Amino acid sequence: MRPRLPALFAVATLFALPSLAATDPAVLKDLTAVIALHGLPCGEVTRAERKGENDYVATCKDGNRYRVHTKDDRVLVEKQ
Repeated sequence: MRPRLPALFAVATLFALPSLAATDPAVLKDLTAVIALHGLPCGEVTRAERKGENDYVATCKDGNRYRVHTKDDRVLVEKQ
């Protein structure tokens, strides 16, 4: 199954704009899309804390927390 083009754009945008504050609505929307692409429950990211370059801890509306980061040129999402 191939990801849709808008989803790939969301991932690219997330990591192309690391200088934006993690509370920026665009960053929250991109994190929401990345988590959804990984098939994890979230609904909507309401808060994000930037831990480093391409490394965020996202808090979802439903209470789930995920670390979204890159490793070996892959986007990883880990439940916290």
